[in-house]
Amino acid sequence: MTEYKKIAEYSTLTAGQFFEQIVPEQKPVVIRGFAENWPLVASAGKGPDAFTAYLLSFYQGKKARMVVAPPAANKRFYYNDEMTDVNYLSGEERFDLFLGRLLELIDREVYPAISMQNAQINDLLPGLIEQNCSEFFPELAPRLWVGNEGIVSTHYDGSDNLACVVAGRRRFILFPPAQTGHLYPGPLNFTPAGAPTSLVDIHNPDFERFPLFKKAQVEAVSAELEAGDAIFIPMLWWHHVESLDKVNALMNYWWNGSSAPDAVSPSAIDSLNLALLAMRELSPKQREAWRHMFDHYLFKQGVDPVSYIPPHQHHILGKLTSEYVRAVKDYFIKKLQK
Repeated sequence: MTEYKKIAEYSTLTAGQFFEQIVPEQKPVVIRGFAENWPLVASAGKGPDAFTAYLLSFYQGKKARMVVAPPAANKRFYYNDEMTDVNYLSGEERFDLFLGRLLELIDREVYPAISMQNAQINDLLPGLIEQNCSEFFPELAPRLWVGNEGIVSTHYDGSDNLACVVAGRRRFILFPPAQTGHLYPGPLNFTPAGAPTSLVDIHNPDFERFPLFKKAQVEAVSAELEAGDAIFIPMLWWHHVESLDKVNALMNYWWNGSSAPDAVSPSAIDSLNLALLAMRELSPKQREAWRHMFDHYLFKQGVDPVSYIPPHQHHILGKLTSEYVRAVKDYFIKKLQK
């Protein structure tokens, strides 16, 4: 197995330190023992039966989204071989039936990878958060992920993410955004789980097809988390995630960007799609010229344009009112209808 660089770790970190010192740097960190005092984590320490029983004590009968990958998928939720579809089935199921199936598969030698993904806890398990809350996010509801051994291939999130393992173990392998081109991202609009995914199998890379992946390997960082540990995954950091036990669970918080509770359209990925549509006929030299425009107005690589333009003419470069945002959206709706 490839040896990766280690992610910086903390054993004590206040919410103030996290948001004022860690998040602005946009580099991943591991927070050991983040949720070690949660009853949910304690129940997992007593075994799978106690853990599932604790979850079911909050269950009210609603269904949630489940995915199932056959044994032939080798625990990896991904594309099929022809890349015409995904290699797993998805649908809605009662959570109690799912947990029963999860326990049933523990003693099997050959078994599918199953996972409940991205469940809204307040809807599925009302009251769970009140007993397992974080001072980091006193008003933000996390999402819940439960399953057995499985692999989610290298992808990114459009938001900052704090992911906390609450049962089992998980291994995370992260790549910084600068390695995007070396990871050979797949299609923008056909993805296994909503976000573009690397086409490289990082445990069995095809270097003839993906030679630049060797550069990404050098910059990768990794950590293995136990129940109660958390990891901060900054926005657009690519991450490969492996669930290492037959009963695994994770709760995560997205608090800004495209996955934030108050996110509004268009998302950054929407903007990328529109830019690709608008500039598809431009030559390489013309695209390079536009790169300088983006660098100036959006990425502010040189002088900040609002520093020399009068405030009353900042328009979209400045602070926006809801009325102005609505007017801009209406303008583009008319443009895109032509």
